[in-house]
Amino acid sequence: MNLTTQTFLQHLPLGQGVFNDVLEPLLALQDEVREAFGYSIQNDVESAERMESLFSKPQPFGREEWSFDQRQQATRDLRENLHSANQLYVIGAGSEKIRTADYGPGARFIAADGAVGAVDDLSKVLCVVSDGDGAEHLQRAIESSVHIVLHAHGDNLETWTRLCAEWAKMEVVPSLTLTHQTKTSFSGMHNPGGFTDGDRALCFLQSMGLNLGQIQCLGFSTQKVGMWSGATNPMAKLDKLQWMNEAMIRLGVEHQLIKYD
Repeated sequence: MNLTTQTFLQHLPLGQGVFNDVLEPLLALQDEVREAFGYSIQNDVESAERMESLFSKPQPFGREEWSFDQRQQATRDLRENLHSANQLYVIGAGSEKIRTADYGPGARFIAADGAVGAVDDLSKVLCVVSDGDGAEHLQRAIESSVHIVLHAHGDNLETWTRLCAEWAKMEVVPSLTLTHQTKTSFSGMHNPGGFTDGDRALCFLQSMGLNLGQIQCLGFSTQKVGMWSGATNPMAKLDKLQWMNEAMIRLGVEHQLIKYD
């Protein structure tokens, strides 16, 4: 287990957690992505440092609900709900509209950022894994108090800071789990591995002690940009999705990718 994940999870009753031989290839992928796209590790570190600093206060953004202890409890509650579900579905940006009643009463959903917009009943969504670019779809989840697994990376420091400031003004704020993509240890945060919101959602579930072989992916594709993706350059997004493909190979779930003729 890497230091950042170990430091974060030592406060949570997560059982065995994730071992080095499983997690390390997912962390190595982050280094490979930075090299491929010319991203700066320092920018990733600065975003995570800022998140750690703001959320280390007794009342981050003026909200006691986001204190270290309450975030840890919220993550424990999320983990319990994840393990209690009869069936878990992870929703990617390529999903069609999802009528939750079609999946049975015990089905629960995890959405990759804006893909939460595909779901008709947000009470069945246990969390949204997001770097903050899910636009109005993410906002709809926030207004329904869906748990947010909020990610800090080099290109979204202003985005997540602005969103947290906006959410803090709401009467009821969403519960949060904080993630980053460095090998540095940050208090109250961890790095589950992965790169895009979709494969990071799978990495996060694995870090919560879930067996990915028992989880179904909906709308995961590397061949076209899904309708629920945030504002992006389509060609650049397709390049990034190839790294999602690589992450899913390393997770052993690449068979769940949609194949188009």
